[in-house]
Amino acid sequence: MNITLRQLAVFVGIARQGQVTRAAQALAMSQAAASMALADMENQLGAALFNRLGRRLSLTDTGREILPLAQEMLDRSREIEEVAQAKGAAFDIHLGASVTIGNHLLPALLAELSRTQPLGKVHLARFNTEQVLKRLLAFEIDLGFIEGPASDPQLQFFPWLSDELVVFASPEHPLVCGGATPEALQSVSWVTREAGSGTRETFDRAFGEIGITPRIALELEQPEAVRQCVRLGMGLGCLSALELKEAFAAGWLAPVPTPFLDLSRELRVVVHRQKHHTRGIRAILALCHIAAADLPATAQARAADRFAGSFAKPD
Repeated sequence: MNITLRQLAVFVGIARQGQVTRAAQALAMSQAAASMALADMENQLGAALFNRLGRRLSLTDTGREILPLAQEMLDRSREIEEVAQAKGAAFDIHLGASVTIGNHLLPALLAELSRTQPLGKVHLARFNTEQVLKRLLAFEIDLGFIEGPASDPQLQFFPWLSDELVVFASPEHPLVCGGATPEALQSVSWVTREAGSGTRETFDRAFGEIGITPRIALELEQPEAVRQCVRLGMGLGCLSALELKEAFAAGWLAPVPTPFLDLSRELRVVVHRQKHHTRGIRAILALCHIAAADLPATAQARAADRFAGSFAKPD
């Protein structure tokens, strides 16, 4: 049996794309060559890797079992090339991060990574928490950063940092000066993040704990859109303190005190349990572990210096 790396790449590409044509385009080869590579691999294995539904392909049980092994082989082959080309100092890694983390925390971490690993190449895409997990399960990204509660036996979750959401409004809103109660929050309109985002999960959980069903007027995918709609008086909002520091400082949004709501949450790093820990993954995990709350005090102090001000609450 002589399964080639090209066959493995075609198999993984089709698993990701769901079609031979798209996989061939991504691999810069002809559709006929991709189809032949898959057929040869299935013939060598004596097993079908995909169910055929017209032009759409879906993994068989055997295909699902082989996918992480094939991905690991490709990761290792790429790492061999990187070691040879740069004496072990280079890597190429794809990250997926939920919006708040991608906007406010990863720039500092990636700057540190660039300083310590100058030959590393990083690709970063922003999604909501649900989308990050889907891409990890499909091996479309190497490492994920999420801000919402989640669990999956195929994924490994690492605690990273703590965050807290803040209820806010336009400065003219009557609740800004105090007097917010559960009943008051139930009677007003809300502008929130979309279902599937970590921010929305925390928001729903906090209100569920006090038995309140907020009246949601708008659901938006981007924090900036939420901020602007709240600024225009379309309702109250609830976002990470990281997303609100500048707006509070500038005075065009204001916090609404809600001591009866638990809006704290844990930010986590996620990797597929069957994912080979490449040099890039190891480098990023090492940086994230420095900021973990359960490390010794000296490491916590270094983490606090690096992320100084990241979680400062507005006055």
